Amino acid sequence: MRALIVNADDFGYSHGINRGVAEAHTRGIVTSTSLMVNAPRAREAAALARDLPSLSVGLHVNFTNEGERLVEFTDAAACRAELERQLAAFQAMLGRPPTHLDSHQHVHRGRAPHPVFREAADRLGVHLRDDPPVAYKGGFYGQWEFGVSDPAKVSVEFLSRMLREEFPEGIYELCCHPGYVDPEASFVYHQDRERELATLTDPRIRALLGELGIRLAGFAELPALVREAGR
Repeated sequence: MRALIVNADDFGYSHGINRGVAEAHTRGIVTSTSLMVNAPRAREAAALARDLPSLSVGLHVNFTNEGERLVEFTDAAACRAELERQLAAFQAMLGRPPTHLDSHQHVHRGRAPHPVFREAADRLGVHLRDDPPVAYKGGFYGQWEFGVSDPAKVSVEFLSRMLREEFPEGIYELCCHPGYVDPEASFVYHQDRERELATLTDPRIRALLGELGIRLAGFAELPALVREAGR
């Protein structure tokens, strides 16, 4: 079995990102997204999600907000308190728990935060990014040097090569950041989001997934995928 969860990060960060995520789901291959509950357009994103029942929605825990440190990462107690606050905000906005957990700028990978995130994921019975049984793929990204765009890294050709060469048997998460350039926001990663959106909605990508026998799924379907893989 080859299953692929295509997860769009940063849902709620801006109106342009919300539009892009919704379009990448309805017209493209995005199956899942991660909501930033303390972002400027979080409530707008939550309202969009309620109209997209096939879109899995997890929590994109935000401790950094584009480089600003909102939580001291070496303080496990502070990380736990803020994680729980954001989980409660997610539940209030969506009326249900998240389908998965991850974090903005991957702060959950740190020595102090990771056990806190692992504990929360286990309690909720949801997947935590980077941990088994889902293999994380983050190579589809347009700025591997800070502030320097490389459109080739988010092109149809690049994603096609990734799909052909990097996805053998198993369950995978492909991380992406679709969106529209938004005058209300100022991000380092901005124009690149429109390039990602164009690739994720290109019919050649969906056709290639069919050709390769790679099944699209959301994080809400992960328990069923794991059961199927274990047969």
